[in-house]
Amino acid sequence: MERKKTVLLVMGSSRAGRICPKITAWVAGIGRAFTDFVYEVVDLADWPLPMDDEPAIPALGPYTQAHTRAWSDKIRSADAVIFVTPQYNWGYPAGLKNAIDHLYREWHDKPAVIVTYGGHGGGKCAEQLRQVAGAVKMRVMATAPGITLAEAVIRQGAPFDPDRDFTQHMESLQNALAELADQINAVNAS
Repeated sequence: MERKKTVLLVMGSSRAGRICPKITAWVAGIGRAFTDFVYEVVDLADWPLPMDDEPAIPALGPYTQAHTRAWSDKIRSADAVIFVTPQYNWGYPAGLKNAIDHLYREWHDKPAVIVTYGGHGGGKCAEQLRQVAGAVKMRVMATAPGITLAEAVIRQGAPFDPDRDFTQHMESLQNALAELADQINAVNAS
């Protein structure tokens, strides 16, 4: 029996009080309903990756730190990645950049979707993340859902329900997941 394809949902925020887990769970739920892949949430808060603690640049390797080798194994085990990240000051969080920069070859040719959220939906964040993903040779899907959050959710921590509040983003997310599925299946067919 062929193993099911695995999609890692990498949560871009490790900030205290974050809403990233709730949004990531919503994306995972849509993915599970929409495709036949395994969706695994990866919380960067659970992956302590100190900045610049490897003696060689990631493209040259080998990795000497146990945490880097474990991170490498995790990313290598996936068939695809979905980055779910907030937009901070027009960019994406430093922890996510560090997690990407810790590796190099593991990202090569990996299909990826970028899902952003924020007061403006996260388009500028997605542009920057797309450039970095391209630099490590990921295949980023054209559709990048940008979820616009209400000011009260961002500033006052107001409650929200993704199933109710994100209906206008459902089509974009499904399109991105369809593109991702096509890429995963294309790799499997070749």
